[in-house]
Amino acid sequence: MTYQMTSMAIGIGLAVVILWLVRRDHLHGPYAVWWIGAAATVCLLGLFPNFFDVVARYLGVSYPPVLALVLGFAMLIVKILTMDVERSRQERQIRRLAQQLAMLEARQPLPDEAPGAHAGTGDARRTEPGA
Repeated sequence: MTYQMTSMAIGIGLAVVILWLVRRDHLHGPYAVWWIGAAATVCLLGLFPNFFDVVARYLGVSYPPVLALVLGFAMLIVKILTMDVERSRQERQIRRLAQQLAMLEARQPLPDEAPGAHAGTGDARRTEPGA
């Protein structure tokens, strides 16, 4: 088995796993797009390994595998940045939802704190110990 077939098998295997995760609702669409792109890239490089050498030569990189490492590292940095942006957005949304919930609870008393209820009696269905 050549390295080209190995790379194609890895790419196809990765794509199948990603599609399975999306189908099972373990991975959502926007995240799956990144991973499908990675799988497609691996497949394409397996199909056309000389393409990477041509691109490296065009960019002036004398050792093509270094270009693969640099591009992979750059993609990881972009992915981490987008994940942090999404996490920040979600944290902001959670904070706002918690504040809105607190305002709603402050406006409307909880059922245990209904007017006329005696403080500390708790649920009316409970019986007192020894009674």
